Amino acid sequence: MRSIVCTALFSAASLSALAASCESLSSLQLPDTKITLAQTVASGAFAPVNGRAGKGGANPYESVPTFCRVAATLTPSKDSDIKIEVWLPVSGWNQKFQAIGNGGWAGTIGYNNLAQGVKDGYATAGTDTGHTGNGGFFVLGHPEKLTDFAWRSEHEMAVKGKAIVAAFYGTAAKRSYWNGCSTGGRQALKEAQMFPDDFDGIIAGAPANRNLTQFWDGVLMFKEPGSQVPASKFPMLHQAVLNACDAKDGLKDGLISDPRKCDFDPVVLLCKAEDGPTFLTDKQVETVRKMYSPSRIPVQDGSLARAWRAAVN
Repeated sequence: MRSIVCTALFSAASLSALAASCESLSSLQLPDTKITLAQTVASGAFAPVNGRAGKGGANPYESVPTFCRVAATLTPSKDSDIKIEVWLPVSGWNQKFQAIGNGGWAGTIGYNNLAQGVKDGYATAGTDTGHTGNGGFFVLGHPEKLTDFAWRSEHEMAVKGKAIVAAFYGTAAKRSYWNGCSTGGRQALKEAQMFPDDFDGIIAGAPANRNLTQFWDGVLMFKEPGSQVPASKFPMLHQAVLNACDAKDGLKDGLISDPRKCDFDPVVLLCKAEDGPTFLTDKQVETVRKMYSPSRIPVQDGSLARAWRAAVN
């Protein structure tokens, strides 16, 4: 990462002339990119498709200054359908580019974060990571979409976003930053790992590993009949782990503050006779044991192994 230096704001006068050129960005030509919207949005006038009112009927975008809104679809692969938006302040740009991260399984563009970026003076970009809906079903039969979600959409957004910034302002951003939490934190780490030149600074808040852990838990739960642990048994399992490990961190307070000292073995819950709400079957014991162990998938396990590698590399 390069050192951070202060940069002066563009004056309102120097940027006011750019507002009229916002619509001209609709004809901007970039590789694997189709600009679908280039529109000047007046101060406080933005309203998302699903409505503008917040709690009590307030407009959460009322204080957002005038900006140039650019939307685009990116297709780096034949099965890619990555939506991005770049919001560019018409005046008061701080000469910096900020990319915002997602939450959960993504599937949407974070308008609130885009709006905050513009209010703070940043040219700000966001992406839906290549699918719609906050769930993992989009992955089935679509390995390219998994790659888009895992890392490619973020990199493509960074590259295309900075090109749009340069086209609008007539100069490249002086500094570029990533700002994300949870899934956005995971995205931040992948950016730092794979594309260290994309950003000068990165905020990787509470990095989530959801795409791996949920895949793995699903594999264990549905690998064969009888492997699934019903949700009704989770409280019982939770309490058994607390009983075994709570006090090992030196304080019995309902929390396991040092998991390294926990050696809980679910075999203690194995059914003595028939299955019941306070016991686990032998297959359920094996499922829980593997869920609490490091995640491993054999390389020879064909498509599953390929999907796993795509997510972690």
